[in-house]
Amino acid sequence: MTAINTTSIASSLTGSTFDWQSFVETIIQLDSAPITKLQNEQSINSEKVSALASLRTNFLDLQTATKALNAPGLFTGRTVASSTSGSSWNLTAATGATAGAYTFNVTQLATASKRNGASDISAPLNATDNVSGLTLATVPTTTAITAGNFTVNGAAVTIALTDSLQDVFDKISTATGGTVTASYNHLTDKISFSSASEIVLGGANDTSNFLAAAQLANNGSGSISSANSLGAANTTATLSSARLKNAITAVDGSGAGSFSINGVAINYNVNTDSLSSIISRINSSTAGVTASYDTANDRMVLVNNATGDTGFGLSETAGGFLDAVGLSMSSSGAATSRGKNALFTVNGGSTLTSASNTLTSAVTGITGLTVKANTESAQTITVASDTSAMKTAIQDFIDKYNVVQSSIDLQTSITVNSGTVTTSTLSGNQDVDRWASNLRSKVFGSISGLSGTVSRLADLGIDFNGSSSMLSVKDSTKLDNALANKPADVEAFFTNSTTGFASVMDTYLTSISGTDGTSTGAVSKMSDQLLKSNLSIDTQIAQIQRQLESEKARLIAGFQAMQTAQQQAKSMIDTITSAFKTSNSSN
Repeated sequence: MTAINTTSIASSLTGSTFDWQSFVETIIQLDSAPITKLQNEQSINSEKVSALASLRTNFLDLQTATKALNAPGLFTGRTVASSTSGSSWNLTAATGATAGAYTFNVTQLATASKRNGASDISAPLNATDNVSGLTLATVPTTTAITAGNFTVNGAAVTIALTDSLQDVFDKISTATGGTVTASYNHLTDKISFSSASEIVLGGANDTSNFLAAAQLANNGSGSISSANSLGAANTTATLSSARLKNAITAVDGSGAGSFSINGVAINYNVNTDSLSSIISRINSSTAGVTASYDTANDRMVLVNNATGDTGFGLSETAGGFLDAVGLSMSSSGAATSRGKNALFTVNGGSTLTSASNTLTSAVTGITGLTVKANTESAQTITVASDTSAMKTAIQDFIDKYNVVQSSIDLQTSITVNSGTVTTSTLSGNQDVDRWASNLRSKVFGSISGLSGTVSRLADLGIDFNGSSSMLSVKDSTKLDNALANKPADVEAFFTNSTTGFASVMDTYLTSISGTDGTSTGAVSKMSDQLLKSNLSIDTQIAQIQRQLESEKARLIAGFQAMQTAQQQAKSMIDTITSAFKTSNSSN
């Protein structure tokens, strides 16, 4: 009986050398090739979407530059300058101002009318010449007196705020050995110094302001008196306590009264209003004047807010506020100085007048030009087209146009190097190529229906660089001349509402990039199609992945079943082998 090789049979049945797991992975990887192909297609689509987004940004930038060419006032903007270096005149040329050179000769500036009220409206320092009871702390001078020392003829006089005015006079006499005497006159409301020889006041080391507060100054003689009356009004106290020389009597039982300036009523109450509050009320009213209190001359002052030869309309019942402060038309010592009108000529013509120093087209006849003069002089004012702003806008358009064309060239280029062809992201995209071609046509074309000297960019010295798609200013002199001398023609070319260059370009750019903030343009539509294609690919990939997972599961299950069968077969072989060994050993 031939012996059976059980070891060989067991080895072939168990398949111990076969790596089925790797085999399954290899099969699945080979079957995954369509997914890789689809993913590559998605990647290419995503690159195209990114390239289109970049192009859309460039198109939108060009559209912004195009709209700027249609901006109101761009081609009617004006510059204005004076021939006088460092001129302080304020010059303004509005959009559309008449260009030209204008010589203004201002021979008289406009001034405002002014009414100086009567002086010395305040009560004197004291009711009598006897000032022994009037302490320095309570002396109602405009400037409060300070304690310290002052000098008379080289002698120091030291005073305290508790001293009376008479005490000060006595100290002056004592300090000068009786050579200088001082006194007060309540009728003139002045302090006087008297000496047989020249009086010299003040020293470098004085610490009291007595001499200044008393308005006393050297005059080279032995007789010195206060420059003005010394009593001052208390502007913050109520009118009844304001120390006015003349009482306000034209009021009702509650102390209320009223006066008018230029027909505007100003109400007051002597028991609650102060001089300061009345001044503020006047200034904030529509009377058109500015009121103030002149402390040096102890008087009220009115100044018209507007310049020119106009007066004041003042009215109130006798005995009222205006009388008390010396402003009424009947006040003795009050005076009105009439304002002046500005006098000037333009280009040597007849003399013109203006109530204001702001000379507008209403008085000059020069449209859009305003000259605010503040000196009497002759200056030549030149109004010209603002070519700088125009050139900036045109150059910005050229730059943005060139960026668009450069981007399209870069994204669609095809190069051959040593027989190797290299394409770009959007190579072969006829729509994108057509965008570039249409832009060139529109930029190069002429605008119909214009009667001026400019109907195409070439008329402005702007053209393509050779055979390229790039624009540039080929003739800057031609551009400068057109902007400076034919701005209306340039404006018509760019800004005609329907057929103008800016309108034509804007309409086309909108069709490509869509209106700002929307996605209705051709670029966005193309991007949307690519994005939809990627979504479809996602669906296909998901379906293939499900099929692969099913196939993998089936293969694994089959090999696992085979492995189980092999293990069972091996077990049977092991049993048979053992039986043969027992049989052979018994023979």
